[in-house]
Amino acid sequence: MKKKDCLYFKSPKITLYHGEAAQVLALLPKASVDCIVTSPPYYGQRDYGVEGQVGLEVHPQEYIDRLITVFRAAKQVLKPTGSLWVNIGDTYWSGKGKPGGEDKKQKNRRFLRPQDKSGPRPLCTPKQLLLIPHRFAIAMQEDGWIVRNDNVWYKVNPTPDPVDDRSASAHEYVFHFVLRRRYYYDNEAVAMASSNGNKTKAPPSVWMIPTATNFKKHIAVFPERLVNIPVCATLPPGGLLLDPFCGSGTALGYAVAQGKRRRAIGIDISAPALEEAQTLLTPQGS
Repeated sequence: MKKKDCLYFKSPKITLYHGEAAQVLALLPKASVDCIVTSPPYYGQRDYGVEGQVGLEVHPQEYIDRLITVFRAAKQVLKPTGSLWVNIGDTYWSGKGKPGGEDKKQKNRRFLRPQDKSGPRPLCTPKQLLLIPHRFAIAMQEDGWIVRNDNVWYKVNPTPDPVDDRSASAHEYVFHFVLRRRYYYDNEAVAMASSNGNKTKAPPSVWMIPTATNFKKHIAVFPERLVNIPVCATLPPGGLLLDPFCGSGTALGYAVAQGKRRRAIGIDISAPALEEAQTLLTPQGS
């Protein structure tokens, strides 16, 4: 496969590629990207109806291994001074079989998920929180990445979680990875005023951000505010941002909208998602 074969859309500021993330990443120039911001499909949460999609692997470890393969390819296109930001959520093992009736949490989750089946214990025990984000971050460490932060996205308006034997889930993680000790980071761009108003300080690792109001066809959209710190702190003027699971293009559009000659590349395996991304991003990419 050649790069031109998977090119979906190209403008002066935004380029979209259609295909499996690791395969497309292998076609991009080495050390050409300044910053990667992405949110891969969560394990067992959505069926996008696309052959080869990430997230429907039989076992959680297979899902993590698949992500490691993608980000190993991403490592080759990221500059040594670059940063990788990954938003990833968790899930529970169910083991109850195909769900029936209405799902009060997610109306788009009416399919036989991997975690609805029986699986090997102890991990695949019913009611078990799989700790997907933690397992992923540790696997990334073992693959040579440096973990700088496990930022917590606290959802101030989370989807209702109707449970009566545990706390309601209201957070996800945004991991910040780098390749070496020294990397590009504009601390002044994200600094916050201290309590006395005379000094500035680094932003906290807990981000209180509402979930996105979803008017898009893409059914798993993160809010623009979630990419504010990654873009402002680690995407330099004239820099290139990459999202290997771009969906409808939230991260791409936000990066370009900040100006300073920033550009963006998006990759997705879903043609409908790229169609929507092109429609939404064309005014910014023109």
